[in-house]
This record gives sequence, C-alpha cells and structure tokens, in this order.
Amino acid sequence: MFPGIGGKGVSPKKMKQMMKQMGINIEEIEGVEEVTIRTKDREIFFLDASVTVMDAQGNRSYQVVGTPQERDRQVSIPDADVELVVAQTGCSSDEARAALEESSGDLAEAIVKLSSV
Repeated sequence: MFPGIGGKGVSPKKMKQMMKQMGINIEEIEGVEEVTIRTKDREIFFLDASVTVMDAQGNRSYQVVGTPQERDRQVSIPDADVELVVAQTGCSSDEARAALEESSGDLAEAIVKLSSV
C-alpha cells in the first residue's frame, strides 16, 4: 500500500498509527449481511462481504471483499406505467407490459417502440 513501510517488521497496530498520522482512518463495518451492485441489466451481490471504509482527508472509499455472485436484474413494472403506455399507444395491457419489460421499465422507450409498430 505504501512503498517501504508495508512488509516485514511493521505491526498492524504500528501501520494504523502511521496512517492516522497521515490523516487516513480505516474501519471495518460490522454486521454486513449483503452488498449489492446494480447495473441496468444485472446485479452483482456479495452475501459473505467484508466492508472496509477508508477516510483520507474527507474522501471516503469503500472496499468490498467477498465472493461475488451475479443474477439478472428483475425490473418491477407498476400498473400505473402499464396504463400510461396503453393510453398513449392504444395497445393491450399485455403488449404494454411486454414492451416495458423489454425496455427495463423505460416508459418513453416502450411508447416509441409500440408507436412505431
């Protein structure tokens, strides 16, 4: 992490003390049950995560260590969105829901897609 001070002869306590002198504070978040990273089409989650927070002069960084697992992201489509797409396009509610699911819940994309058919 820091050249010349990381390896042999430096105890974790001494390392923590030196980092504190440089304005860096590191602490582990206790009791973490799950960490989830969501993208548009998938989720990466850690059930066995260890999370460490490093605060260096007001800038906070989080380090996640664990076994990542992936799953497709399930998008919840509210009935109000389906009704809006039906009202705008005149399609059936099944067609509207399918278009919304295909567009990951994006109303404008679903309406444009159904309007251009």
